[in-house]
Amino acid sequence: MLDRAILAKIHVAKKQLAMEDDAYRAMLQSVAGVQSAKDLTVAQADKVLSHLRKCGFTPAVKFGRRPAPPRDRQALVSKIEALLAEGKRPWSYADALARRMFQVDKIDWCTPDQLWRIAAALQIDANRHGG
Repeated sequence: MLDRAILAKIHVAKKQLAMEDDAYRAMLQSVAGVQSAKDLTVAQADKVLSHLRKCGFTPAVKFGRRPAPPRDRQALVSKIEALLAEGKRPWSYADALARRMFQVDKIDWCTPDQLWRIAAALQIDANRHGG
């Protein structure tokens, strides 16, 4: 049985590419020989995803949780995580802010004061963009 995450990724690609249902089913038939994505094997799903990438599908950036920071920084990192998620920005955006603002390569290495300033910058950005 196909992993639900892979199946979801195929459906996200269909939506992102604005494929009509008939065109989607025709693509499944021509690429994998099935009428429905639920009938795909893992190998067939890989072929379908490869085809969808060639058609212009770009998977979204993952917004994951980082490892737990030291206790004195947990609240600030949680605030930064929430602001990044709200702005649909990846963790690399926060790392870029740390580099630009403090010449520190990762927010993991920032002091509590620097983290507070990064959170403030993200909040200002959210306020500017209606967040």
